[in-house]
Amino acid sequence: MRALQDIFQKNSINYGWIMVVVVFTLSGLAFGSMASISVFLKPVSLEFDWSRGQTSFAYTVASFSSAAFGVFWGYVADKYGTKWFGLAGAVSMGFILFSLSSLDSIYKFYLLYFLFGAFGSALLFSPLYANVGFWFRENPGLALGIAASGGAVGQAFIPHISGILIEASGWRDAYIYLALIYLAISLPISLLIQESPWREGARQDAEAEERDFPLSEKAVVVWISFAVIFCCVCMSVPIMHLVPLLTDKGFSLEFSTFVLMLLMICGAFGRIFGGMLGDYIGALPGYILMSLGQTIFVVWFPHLVSPFGIYLIAALFGFTYSGVMSSILVCTRMMVSAKFGARAMSITSFFGWIGMGLGGFLGGYLFDIFGDYTLAFTIAGISGIINLIILTIFFLQIRSNSNPTLRFQS
Repeated sequence: MRALQDIFQKNSINYGWIMVVVVFTLSGLAFGSMASISVFLKPVSLEFDWSRGQTSFAYTVASFSSAAFGVFWGYVADKYGTKWFGLAGAVSMGFILFSLSSLDSIYKFYLLYFLFGAFGSALLFSPLYANVGFWFRENPGLALGIAASGGAVGQAFIPHISGILIEASGWRDAYIYLALIYLAISLPISLLIQESPWREGARQDAEAEERDFPLSEKAVVVWISFAVIFCCVCMSVPIMHLVPLLTDKGFSLEFSTFVLMLLMICGAFGRIFGGMLGDYIGALPGYILMSLGQTIFVVWFPHLVSPFGIYLIAALFGFTYSGVMSSILVCTRMMVSAKFGARAMSITSFFGWIGMGLGGFLGGYLFDIFGDYTLAFTIAGISGIINLIILTIFFLQIRSNSNPTLRFQS
């Protein structure tokens, strides 16, 4: 694979674009497999007579293990690089998906999704995004946006495919087919991963890198981490519970998974747009703008009854929530150094996964208490408002500490 990198360098083409394609694909498979739990939720809970709160807690377990192990893998990535992360994650996630087909207890369900997060998604998210971001010195937002859009594409198609497989052959065989699909695609493409020369240089000579930003790296990570908890609570409720919400309203599983697919397809464009916003108006203003959109649209889902209204809000929410995802990555990339990049993205992702886990569980728990999702989606909107307040204060903090003559990507 080093020969391929040499060919690109000789032709003055940034090998980073190969890395964009690789991370686009791997994150698509990982995010899509993670999101497919929403489609498995009802058939699994019905077979074992588990409540939705109990079943959706597996998503919380996976989110928390992704958070905790993501920080660990971030430290490993900053010290040793990410060359073998893709291969390790591919093997782990393929094995876990296959093992889910033999599920026989809720504890095994939680254990497998714990491993899914720790040795699958944690390896394939933040460390690889950090690597991609530092392949590009100019306008990294577009590259990160395209790479991150893979997650939305995966979330669009894999749950929909999962629904088709479940209806055709049952949820156990569906897990087996997903495992085979995952391994067939991820194993060969993971061999193309190469570390960014910028990050390699920073590891060898950390003092040589210059950084111009008004706040310290620790302060940046604290602010983003604080905001992202509420940001991810806001987005995780519909991601986890949109399909059950729609089927409860009497819509078919095929229609419901198609709505989720539409949401995520629009999300793919939203992630690219969010990345581009970071390049053109600044990473933090882009984050605030897209957060405003997801907060406005999330509260409408329980109140919609017409297919057109459902499609419209799903498309708008998908575009804005996904723009938030890439904006977070661009904020971290623009505000920290290359030598700290993987750790910074992993730490902010730690709190993001906590928010995702809390929101996913909250939706199921409140449904079990009240019998519908109205309060859960309302709390998602309130979380979005809290996120916006934190981001606004962060923005003002940067402005108050900056040199008026200094141009920075806030």
